[in-house]
Amino acid sequence: MSDKSNILTKEWKAHLLAQADKLVANADAKPFRHSMVDSFLPADLLPLVYQEFPEFDWEHWFVYSNKLEDKKALNDWNKFPKYTYALLNFLNSHEFVSRFHPFSNCTLSSDPGLHGGGWHIHASGGTLNPHLDYSIHPKIGLQRKLNLIIYLCKDWQSTWGGDFGLWTVDPNTGRAGDLAKECPVAMNRALIFDTTQNSWHGLSRTVTCPDTHARKSLAIYYLCEAPEDADPRGRALYAPTEAQKGDPEIEELILKRSRVETSSKVYRA
Repeated sequence: MSDKSNILTKEWKAHLLAQADKLVANADAKPFRHSMVDSFLPADLLPLVYQEFPEFDWEHWFVYSNKLEDKKALNDWNKFPKYTYALLNFLNSHEFVSRFHPFSNCTLSSDPGLHGGGWHIHASGGTLNPHLDYSIHPKIGLQRKLNLIIYLCKDWQSTWGGDFGLWTVDPNTGRAGDLAKECPVAMNRALIFDTTQNSWHGLSRTVTCPDTHARKSLAIYYLCEAPEDADPRGRALYAPTEAQKGDPEIEELILKRSRVETSSKVYRA
């Protein structure tokens, strides 16, 4: 495809590749491998992508509303306007994905179906319990290896919560242990992490923004060949919050949410 027919300019692509390299260079191994960088999107591309992001009351969202998670998402390529579509296309290209091979220490591939990815949004009251992402892609059998998140939250205030939390592993239960780190939300901040290292993550603080705002993000997942000892889990595995521990209803919900055959019945509860 010629440059004239591609709406992402050479300069924009070069900026994105450079930011990917920064994410690799800034990697931190504790409590699991992750990295964060600001100004991820080029300054003149950012408003074009931001203005395409729908509001919380948009009719096409897929809704997650239960005691483990309260958010909306959409991964339908046909619903993405042109700049978002072009950006996601490039972020799934071999040219971009290959930049993260040193971060993952393995060969990566994109997921053309954006399974679990695309637009994500939390309004006030939005939550996301500590959880492990699915391990094996339920349709193509590869392992989910990396998660790239790009925040599109204009004028976000730190008091509104929604921070990305990283938890240690409780050696007694194998579940989320102590909250080890919080990564605050910020406009055009990107975060990437390895999802295969007992990577318990979620929202460490409930979203409390005014109705005029929402916690908006783009999510992209990168895959690899599954090792023989990979967990076969095909859905996310959640852990209870401190307030939910010992609640049998929550434990039943966690079990149903983690199974491919029952998860669709409890997304909205």
